[in-house]
Amino acid sequence: MSSASPYGSMSPPSTSAAGFLSAAREKTQSVMAGCRPWGELLDLSALSLPFSLGEATARIKRNLAYFRVNYTLIVLLVLFVSLLWHPISMVVFLVVFVAWLFLYFFRDDPVLIFNRIVDDRVVLVGLGVVTIVALVLTHVWLNVFVSLVIGSFLVCLHGAFRASDNLDDQESPYGALLSVVDSPRGSYSPV
Repeated sequence: MSSASPYGSMSPPSTSAAGFLSAAREKTQSVMAGCRPWGELLDLSALSLPFSLGEATARIKRNLAYFRVNYTLIVLLVLFVSLLWHPISMVVFLVVFVAWLFLYFFRDDPVLIFNRIVDDRVVLVGLGVVTIVALVLTHVWLNVFVSLVIGSFLVCLHGAFRASDNLDDQESPYGALLSVVDSPRGSYSPV
């Protein structure tokens, strides 16, 4: 049986606080690099009524892809404000949030338990279970659910009313269904 690791030669993960904080800072900066300017998001001249439900849906999809970091911050702000009246729950969620950051988002090396590599899916399911248990035990699951619905409604409302014609996103809304063929500008043809 081969003992070769799919991760190559692994050095023990850095457990120092300075190493974790520098990794967290780098990951946060890379995520925030995707944040669009707030002035662009809140540009009132870009708001207009969609002509049809199909256009509203297309706008929502395009705006979700373009403003995803901004929209995530808005939903998290709504969630944070909803937890202000439940300080114990906020502390529990901060602990769960730090666990998510440390065990899932801010790590480059795999999780090792008893010198065995734990699959990312197992970590994801475990953190999900811990989050659900924290919701149930702190009795704020309904509050969190309602705040997520309100945040999602605000995001979809903005996404439907913000015209997406002037967004400079180069990504095709059709993804891999289109291929670039015979054009220096990259005209698209259906596959």
